[in-house]
Amino acid sequence: MEKTRDFYCDLLGMIYEEFGEGRRALKFGGSKINLHVAGHEFEPKAQLAKPGTADLCFILSGNLEDMMARVQAADVDILEGPVPRTGARGPITSIYLRDPDLNLIELSVYDEA
Repeated sequence: MEKTRDFYCDLLGMIYEEFGEGRRALKFGGSKINLHVAGHEFEPKAQLAKPGTADLCFILSGNLEDMMARVQAADVDILEGPVPRTGARGPITSIYLRDPDLNLIELSVYDEA
């Protein structure tokens, strides 16, 4: 859990929170991701709650070049990118990496109009 927390908080700037009876989450903007410890998940949970099964895209508020420098400084491999993709609101540029649990993480910025 510590490596996962550090990845999302130190690299991506999310806020880690513990609450309730042993529950944990990552907060960012108006959203949060609930964290489950493998073998000790709380209910309700995903149908197949297994490490490495998530494919998440985060839209960055800064620029992609700065994030790429942070990723490289943290010794995290960039699997692909920067590459053009399509976001919910139009064209984006993305890089792909894996978190400590091997989930696929896409970090993106919307292309300027």
